[in-house]
Amino acid sequence: MTGPRGKPAMTYMLCRNRVADFRRWKRVFDSHRSAHRAAGLRLAGIWRDLKVPRDVFFLFEVQSVARARAFISAPGASAAARESGVRQGDYRFLRGGRPRV
Repeated sequence: MTGPRGKPAMTYMLCRNRVADFRRWKRVFDSHRSAHRAAGLRLAGIWRDLKVPRDVFFLFEVQSVARARAFISAPGASAAARESGVRQGDYRFLRGGRPRV
């Protein structure tokens, strides 16, 4: 798939976590920055829902869907989710042009 001007379309992973405490979640999330990079994930943004601030949305640019899937399926990901207080979460892989900010 190609994006605007014939350039290859970017692949993204959009994630949602419902967390017990945002500060705790963010502290653990930030501590995994190097693991994200090693998995080919580059953080594009983090947002909190206005009505349900415990719902955190974050978007990664993905170099390889296979590497991203391996990262989120690894036992360390489950441990980090427990440590950070994730109560519920899901993710989607998306393809499209680079977001304009």
